[in-house]
Amino acid sequence: MSLLPTLAEMVSRARADLRMGLPVMIGGYLTAAVETLTADRLAAMRALGQPVIVLTERRASTLKARAYDGGLARVDLPGDADLTWLRDLADPANDLRHPMKGPLFTQRQGDTTAHRASLALAKSAQLLPATLMVPASPLPDLTQLPDQPLLAQLTQEAAMAPVAAARLPLLSAERSRLHIFRPDDGGAEHYAIEIGDPPRDSDVLTRLHSACFTGDVLGSLKCDCGPQLHAALNAMGQAGAGVLLYLNQEGRGIGLANKMRAYDLQNQGFDTVEANHRLGFEDDERDFRIGAALLKRLGFSSARLMTNNPRKVAMLEGHDIRVTQRVPLITPRNRFNTDYLDTKAEKSGHLL
Repeated sequence: MSLLPTLAEMVSRARADLRMGLPVMIGGYLTAAVETLTADRLAAMRALGQPVIVLTERRASTLKARAYDGGLARVDLPGDADLTWLRDLADPANDLRHPMKGPLFTQRQGDTTAHRASLALAKSAQLLPATLMVPASPLPDLTQLPDQPLLAQLTQEAAMAPVAAARLPLLSAERSRLHIFRPDDGGAEHYAIEIGDPPRDSDVLTRLHSACFTGDVLGSLKCDCGPQLHAALNAMGQAGAGVLLYLNQEGRGIGLANKMRAYDLQNQGFDTVEANHRLGFEDDERDFRIGAALLKRLGFSSARLMTNNPRKVAMLEGHDIRVTQRVPLITPRNRFNTDYLDTKAEKSGHLL
């Protein structure tokens, strides 16, 4: 076995580099995340040539920039643009205060594989999906990634390895066991809470629950996550068996920092979906394949799924987990989350 890093390990290294503000090489481009870029490194990138800002089509649409590349826009960096201007292009926090950022000139034609890979890498690092790129010769001390294999790696399903498990009595069920799983791509660990001793040859009562620090831990009233978590655990405790999969995909997969950015936009009058789009994300960036993988690792092949989201049902069934019943999980509304729940029903197809 070679001691050199695999592509998956290099991708994990590149995520950490971008989060620290260190550029990486993607294909023939020096690439930096706009969110963590410093003024010194901006100047160093300018010295190499004419950089472009790569934005998702969602963000470009908000900025009224033309996206010729099907899903992304390559915006020429003006000669007088400073780091503050660049950050404002990536972060919509000040869009309403300073709406005019143009004119923005976008490129068309040419291979955009490296540019797509840069946005996918920034998203996987839970940074704003905006990168600065400039053609450059390889710099030996920086992480080097081939563009097409990088794109393929970022869409590949990670393998889940069990790390540890132990009995953990809960308020909802004293006979419970917590399992920790670690993906092989360097991503966040995920958890399975096994209630009772559900037989592997039956359709287990299951909940796929995405982590929500604000709702699950702080008791936020802006969402229904905390009440759904506890309602699912209580239902499994009463039934005597079940599996709750706790997936570390905060904020529909965009991370807690971006979720707070979305909340700030919601305070400005945008709904959940609109806020995600202004940030440059899709409605939902989560990977529900993780849930199917964890159920299989636990030995289950069928489930009664506690969810209001038909996408979760379709995902499990598309990955060899038979869903025999969708069990609704409706929790009380309050004046802080009613608009959020309406948006989930109207724009995201949740059955509320």
